[in-house]
Amino acid sequence: MRDFWIIFKQAFLSKAKSKAFLITTAVVVAGIFLLANITTIIEAFDDGKEESTAIPVVADNEALVDRLGQQRTAMGEDSELEVTGDSRDVLEDQLKEGEIESFLILRAPGGDSIEAEYVSESSEMFGFPMMLQEALQSMQTEMRAAEMELAPEQAGALFEPVGFEQTTVSSSGKTEEEMNQARMLVYVLMFLIYFAVIMYSNMIATEVATEKSSRVMEILISSVSPVKHMFAKVFGIGTLGLVQMLLFGLAGYLAMKSSSSVSEMSEEVFSSLGLGNIPASTIVYAIVFFVLGYFLYAVLAALLGSLVSRTEDVASLITPLTMIIVVGFIIAAMGLSTPDAAFVTYASYVPFFAPLVMFLRVGLLDLPWWEPALAIGLMLLTIAVLGWFGARVYKGGVLMYGPSRSLKDLKKAIQLGKE
Repeated sequence: MRDFWIIFKQAFLSKAKSKAFLITTAVVVAGIFLLANITTIIEAFDDGKEESTAIPVVADNEALVDRLGQQRTAMGEDSELEVTGDSRDVLEDQLKEGEIESFLILRAPGGDSIEAEYVSESSEMFGFPMMLQEALQSMQTEMRAAEMELAPEQAGALFEPVGFEQTTVSSSGKTEEEMNQARMLVYVLMFLIYFAVIMYSNMIATEVATEKSSRVMEILISSVSPVKHMFAKVFGIGTLGLVQMLLFGLAGYLAMKSSSSVSEMSEEVFSSLGLGNIPASTIVYAIVFFVLGYFLYAVLAALLGSLVSRTEDVASLITPLTMIIVVGFIIAAMGLSTPDAAFVTYASYVPFFAPLVMFLRVGLLDLPWWEPALAIGLMLLTIAVLGWFGARVYKGGVLMYGPSRSLKDLKKAIQLGKE
């Protein structure tokens, strides 16, 4: 076991101290804090001197403009409207010269209807016109209600929303509110599992190929068995992956808590994202499926990495492995809206898809204990079989040099390992 821990420590520390790992970790952590404080940073550059330019309005009824301003204030909008005597042609010239950003033409020809035209330099300001239209729609509704001599209560009753509630009688279902809260959390954790499995599996394959190309492998296997070497690499880089994911999670939590722009609404945001009261079972399943998914793909990556002699060949040989996890992620993403669909259920028992798909199901549905237990059992069995097969291939693969013929080298590696 001493040899195993020596290689484990070397795999962990060599990657942890590498410039690529340190820079990547620092950049991601800095990006998390930057995104959490982006509003504060923008306000700091503005220095509190943001000028609000009044929007020129061409209207034949100033009372209508005042009413629109009041309506927008009630909606929480603070941009000012200013009646102008300039013609449309003059305003268009000012718009082209950059003197104004936009203007509004407002008419009420029938007394109970409103016609408006918003003119801007480009179509990028789509949010503001939509809010204007909403305010004008409310005004027109009030005008027509007054024309029909409806009381305010009667007018409000016309637009009262329908009482609608979705429930389920399935024993594995959750309420719509619980589903919406769990969906975002599951989506975030799925992304972490997906990228971590791809990133660290590629790291293992590249590490093995690098040692082979530099002939370091020949020295290592003369004192340590190839099987110990393979599993020490897998465990070492896997531990590094867990540490890095914990760092990212801790950075995200601290960024959300320390951000001045988020602190005022942190409880509401955490609740809407499903982070207010995360079920302990969801966190446990996330860790279990992350670890099992990593080992499942890491053993395959080490096996494939042992078949190549140059790091340049790693990408082409590991592509099928990447495509498998991509397919699993696509199935899981499609299952976010329908987690109880038949194809999602069947895919959740496939060991290569289970880290994402079964985690999706346990996060969004109330499943009987035996379903995730069965998926975990199948994954453990697959890891054991792949570990046994991978060890046989690895013993011969690390001694193979020359051009790689991809998966055709498996048979040769197994025969060489027996010798």
